[in-house]
Amino acid sequence: MTKAKRPGKVFVDWSQNNRSKTTIGVYSLQARPRPTASTPITWDEVSDAVDSGDRSALVFESAEVLERLAEQSDLSADVQTMQQDRPAPQG
Repeated sequence: MTKAKRPGKVFVDWSQNNRSKTTIGVYSLQARPRPTASTPITWDEVSDAVDSGDRSALVFESAEVLERLAEQSDLSADVQTMQQDRPAPQG
């Protein structure tokens, strides 16, 4: 649905939550036999995974995500209050 046809509305594309897609909302379970969860990570975790060559260090199951939340709180919480510069609407 084009932006012109949905003024004042947000388009939620439910079809993006499927096995062949890479876009998923934070803390969502992926539709796979082993349902890993999308979770925010730190740059240190990214660096450690790159340095070790172990990409699996960035894969989390639901129980691990709950543990992370208890230990680190919600790493995505600032997104709700963060001030951002947005480009001016076009056309």
